[in-house]
Amino acid sequence: MMKPISYGRQNITNEDIEAVVNVLNGDYLTQGPSIELFERAFANYIGAKYAIAVSNGTAALHLCALALNVNEKSKVITSPITFAASANCIRYCNGEVHFVDINPDTFTIDTKKLNQLIESKPKGYFDGIIPVDFAGFPVNMEEIKEIAAENNLWIIEDACHAPGAKFISKNNVKHNSGNGEFADLAIFSFHPVKHIATGEGGMITTNNKELYDRLNILRTHGITKNPDILLENHGGWYYEMQELGYNYRLTDFQAALGINQLKRAEEGIRRRNEIAEKYFNELGGLPITLPKQFENYEHAYHLFIIQTDRRKELYDFLKKASIFTQVHYIPVHLMPYYKNLGWEKGDFPVSENYYNKCLSLPMYPSLTEQEQEYVIEQIKIFFN
Repeated sequence: MMKPISYGRQNITNEDIEAVVNVLNGDYLTQGPSIELFERAFANYIGAKYAIAVSNGTAALHLCALALNVNEKSKVITSPITFAASANCIRYCNGEVHFVDINPDTFTIDTKKLNQLIESKPKGYFDGIIPVDFAGFPVNMEEIKEIAAENNLWIIEDACHAPGAKFISKNNVKHNSGNGEFADLAIFSFHPVKHIATGEGGMITTNNKELYDRLNILRTHGITKNPDILLENHGGWYYEMQELGYNYRLTDFQAALGINQLKRAEEGIRRRNEIAEKYFNELGGLPITLPKQFENYEHAYHLFIIQTDRRKELYDFLKKASIFTQVHYIPVHLMPYYKNLGWEKGDFPVSENYYNKCLSLPMYPSLTEQEQEYVIEQIKIFFN
């Protein structure tokens, strides 16, 4: 029997370890020089003007909501097929969450239904949209921006699944997920199963200098030492807490790991696409639904999701063979917390149908050919 194979995992090299050890042997553990180096490198990779490193993707979402002044009067739209944090960040600020069903082909927010929801309410009813790049497939942010601009809505792009993913806009320009061209803010996660791993960690990207400046203060307790904006100045030691912020900082040794991981990001995406191609070639004849492929999109394959009416049976069968698949995601509106807010089963039938059938197969750059062949073999044995 093969060693256990998970649906995703980090890839840590000797060079990664050396980069972290160098920081541990240095002068800084928390807010040292590696933070700014990581931010600059990531902004350059994504193609955004600014990047702010934070403690995790959820912190990134919360800070974005704070920077955009979400409050108890705010009404914000997102997808039910996402990790709960995409919605929770609005609730942290006492805002009201609304959901829009997904497109059955892309698993991302359905723009037609998004328009229908917005048009069903008075002008100005909604404040913002949080579209979610899903499984490595990028939302067409140009379409989202057109809807947002017509209705004076801000956008937070949840790009946790899609660093390095791209879509081609109407004028034939290729856009990276989270590049700031269409969204006010975008967020990324560096959880171990993501493309870039720092243990925990996250990043916010933006092209808006005003939002960037505010985020920098909000991630550090609302405190600043910037002499240009201090209300008073008692000397070199002086600082001011100008608003209620949080300790959402990344550590210097995590940033060092992130810098090194970032160097292999494109190599990792190439490998993920090779793994996806093999799944497409080998699983095509089975009674399962494979992900749709689209022109004008470059998939980053954070996940490879199949759909089957025999999901639980297949999940259990593979688990006995030491293959640990996963389900992404239980619809957020069906979580007890959100059901207590009034959402019900049947509200978003496409999302619920997708959930009943979806299964994420092993997908990570260090998955060996032998391991993938074993996964494919076991799936074929199950169906045959």
